[in-house]
Amino acid sequence: MKFISQSEKDTYDLAKKMAKTLRGGEIIGLVGELGAGKTVFTKGLAAGLGIKKHITSPTFILMKIYRITNRKLQIAKFIHIDAYRLKNFHDLKNIGIEEYLNRKDAIVIIEWADIVKRGLPKRAKFIKIISIKNKREIYV
Repeated sequence: MKFISQSEKDTYDLAKKMAKTLRGGEIIGLVGELGAGKTVFTKGLAAGLGIKKHITSPTFILMKIYRITNRKLQIAKFIHIDAYRLKNFHDLKNIGIEEYLNRKDAIVIIEWADIVKRGLPKRAKFIKIISIKNKREIYV
């Protein structure tokens, strides 16, 4: 499915809306060039899950874990990974990702997922964001 985003707000709002469909156990890989909107999408997803903390890309620390306190959801953790500085899935294993890949009470979102795609479970969903002039094409 293809969505057109005219602004960061559109990208954020799309992700926030998509968060309402998540049930736990999802692995979402974001693919796109630098500045395409991967972190904006992640911020929208986090907001849709009720996370109030300021979300930034964990470029140098690689992984951030956020608690979800919305009691209506069965989801307890939001795992945000930035794979930009990794070489492959083995590097991702070294930071402890396997602990979260099969948890039904967690959502895992990975920026630069194309770098680690080969080791992710087959159920992982990928979202490609393409920046074209002043808009974004988002493929879900």
